[in-house]
Amino acid sequence: MQNNSSDIVWHSHQVDKAARAKLKKQKPCVLWFTGLSGSGKSTIANLLEQQLQGQAKHSYLLDGDNIRHGLCGDLGFSDRDRVENIRRISELCKLFVDAGEIVLAAFISPFRTDRAFARSLLGNQEFIEVFVDAPLAVCEERDPKGLYKKARRGEIHKFTGIDSDYQAPSDPEIRIDTASNDPQACVAQILDFLNSNGFLE
Repeated sequence: MQNNSSDIVWHSHQVDKAARAKLKKQKPCVLWFTGLSGSGKSTIANLLEQQLQGQAKHSYLLDGDNIRHGLCGDLGFSDRDRVENIRRISELCKLFVDAGEIVLAAFISPFRTDRAFARSLLGNQEFIEVFVDAPLAVCEERDPKGLYKKARRGEIHKFTGIDSDYQAPSDPEIRIDTASNDPQACVAQILDFLNSNGFLE
């Protein structure tokens, strides 16, 4: 959403993203974790942030449930509200990247167009799509919050994977298989990508 008012003018600052990143000795980016509920997004992102903290890297974890307690607390789960939810988060991620941070964004984000919008806000190679891949049957068996059971009973409507679509990434930068690999192995895979591509200078 762009504000087209002629009374609002962008104010440039002398301290820019490159200066902030240099100070933090890292390359800022967004690791965008997408996958079904119960696939392991928050678990993997949380473990990864602990690893980054241990390496003295500057990161911030944005989690879907936590964001809906504040910034997106006024939104429901209709398709329209889901789109707005991801739009706000995308703009927030852009600000964190401008601050030189490594952002861990863990959101179901079921629609490809929304994830493409998030990517479009960032510079080249700053958006890293992480597909947390676990089959619906596995996620439903885990059901850590009991949401699938509620959805199957009809107590929750428009639940992703049950009566609302999930559009899996077609070409993610990273795909982690949480049905076959433990969380530590998945985190190691992501860290290998970050090191290989110069994000952790």
